[in-house]
Amino acid sequence: MSARALVAGAGYLGGALAERLVRAGSEVVALRRSEAPAPAGVRAFRADLAEPGALAALPEADLVFYAAAADERSDAAYERAYVTGVARLVERLARQRTPPRRLVYVSSTAVYAQQDGAWVDETSPTEPSGFTGRRLLEGEARAHAAPFPVAVLRLGGLYGPGRASLVERVASGTARATRGFTNRIHRDDAAGALLHLAELPNAARCYLGVDSEPAREAEVLAWLAARLGVPAPPAEEGEPGARARGDKRCSNARLLATGFRFRYPTYREGYAALLGARDA
Repeated sequence: MSARALVAGAGYLGGALAERLVRAGSEVVALRRSEAPAPAGVRAFRADLAEPGALAALPEADLVFYAAAADERSDAAYERAYVTGVARLVERLARQRTPPRRLVYVSSTAVYAQQDGAWVDETSPTEPSGFTGRRLLEGEARAHAAPFPVAVLRLGGLYGPGRASLVERVASGTARATRGFTNRIHRDDAAGALLHLAELPNAARCYLGVDSEPAREAEVLAWLAARLGVPAPPAEEGEPGARARGDKRCSNARLLATGFRFRYPTYREGYAALLGARDA
């Protein structure tokens, strides 16, 4: 891939994505609020996406990735990050001399409210009960209103290098298991899926970005405990599944059908890599 790429929101996922784009030979601009240094080979563009006029001098781009994140868990913060931010970026991109080939918007499986282990895919109803899912859906709609191609990737829980708190909680004995299903994706696979969708001919409007095995949280914790040589975490006290918000099983069949292949197809491969790095 060789392109002028813009990564709006170069944090945990966006930063890794920017690095991969550089390695692929792209010219990369990382749009971020913070003063943290950009990855090597990446040009930093400091701006708050939600501020009027902040993007006036933004360089033109062929491929655009929207991976911004809210700075706190509040409705106002989610509105700024996932709705106003993408609306202002789309408005700016629409004024380019040549429209982008595609915008890939990072959303979340939080848009689904299904419970009791129900399977969901891209055609399932999206009826979130909380503001997080509602704002993400609103942001998806703003992205799809763009006058150029857009694909949405709804990610499950991200984990990977620098984000292994689950491992540490199991190792320290502070983890507690629920009965609910969980859906996750390794950061490197999430970045790979974004790159894949950016160049995919005739991409669909939406894809689920999760690995190939939804798993009960208790199963994942027990597997980690066995690998770490510690007792399996006890069940969380209270009503069964009380903390299993959005208990559902997400299908990645549509993403796999495009030819995308996971480096870490289940939690076992992903966490094994993290445990190997932890012990090195």
